[in-house]
Amino acid sequence: MRVVVAPDKFKGCLTAAQVAGAMEMGLRRARADIEIDRCPLADGGEGTVDALVIATGGRFVSRRVTGPIPDMKVEARFGILGDGQTAVIEMSAASGLALLKREDMDPMRTTTFGTGELMVAAAGLGVSRIILGIGGSATIDGGIGCAQACGLPVILEEGEPVSPSEPLVGADLQRVVRIKHGRGGPIDRVRIEVACDVTNPLYGENGAAEVYGPQKGATPGQIVELDAALMNLARRNDKLAEADLPGAGAAGGLGFAMAAFFGARLSSGAAIVMDAVRFRERLAGADLCLTGEGRLDRSSLSGKVAIGVGRACRDARIPCIALAGSIEPAIDFGAEGITAVQIGDGPITLEKSIRQAEMLIAAKVESVLRSRL
Repeated sequence: MRVVVAPDKFKGCLTAAQVAGAMEMGLRRARADIEIDRCPLADGGEGTVDALVIATGGRFVSRRVTGPIPDMKVEARFGILGDGQTAVIEMSAASGLALLKREDMDPMRTTTFGTGELMVAAAGLGVSRIILGIGGSATIDGGIGCAQACGLPVILEEGEPVSPSEPLVGADLQRVVRIKHGRGGPIDRVRIEVACDVTNPLYGENGAAEVYGPQKGATPGQIVELDAALMNLARRNDKLAEADLPGAGAAGGLGFAMAAFFGARLSSGAAIVMDAVRFRERLAGADLCLTGEGRLDRSSLSGKVAIGVGRACRDARIPCIALAGSIEPAIDFGAEGITAVQIGDGPITLEKSIRQAEMLIAAKVESVLRSRL
């Protein structure tokens, strides 16, 4: 019997690799001779680097780069996949909200410059492709800091020069007149795919500033100012079409910058990750697939890992079981190709379920597999 184990993380509890390990433990308890292909997945946010490196037999690389605040330095890790030609970067490793104390959260003062430094570092290692996950940002700078770090000429009002060592921040957005690209910089030869799980445009009532500004520390006045500045950035650069792309508003407009100035493709994070690990090829000939995430609910239908795995299994006519800590009732997950199973058998507190998650997952997998033998 061959089983593909392809879960997402249980957010705030277990990484995807830890969930896969617990599932494998349960499978081997039920049947010692089982063949298991561990393929932890992610949706482009936290855990994407780990999932892809582990699933492809790649390696990790660390660089000291600029943090979300210009005078802050952080040790950021990215991955080189098993093919040796693809780098995977989480922008949150350099420019993430989790790197800041609450009192330091201010999108007028934050920058994506460090993310650009990671991209340049990856290009310097000879990769031909970068997968950039853009969840969890502390920024609303429209990607100007990243563009600056990557060597793209940034033109300010009245021709004011931009210092390569002084990162641009959100407050500088209103002064940017044009960002030039395609000038033979270190990133030009690298194909970039952006993994995002939100569909917001760059500006407007559903844009980067209006929707995500409050959680990044923006005041109501700053939200209005940043929204107008993002709109002007798109207009001044004749990139209104790119500003309206689903995902352009992700990571404070970094999605927009990637499409407008780097020629990047914005896609579902889960789909990019599944393609990168050759998930459908690995699924061929399997007797069963296990997936899962912390909670299966209506939002899971919008590009989350478990649903992507289920749909691939449905198309391949392979049974798929999705484990979750909790499941929203009255949703037909069966139509998406999965049998949804809650890991706990009775009433249990959230704290206890988190503490015992690995044991609960292993026990449920063992029970489910024994019932199928």
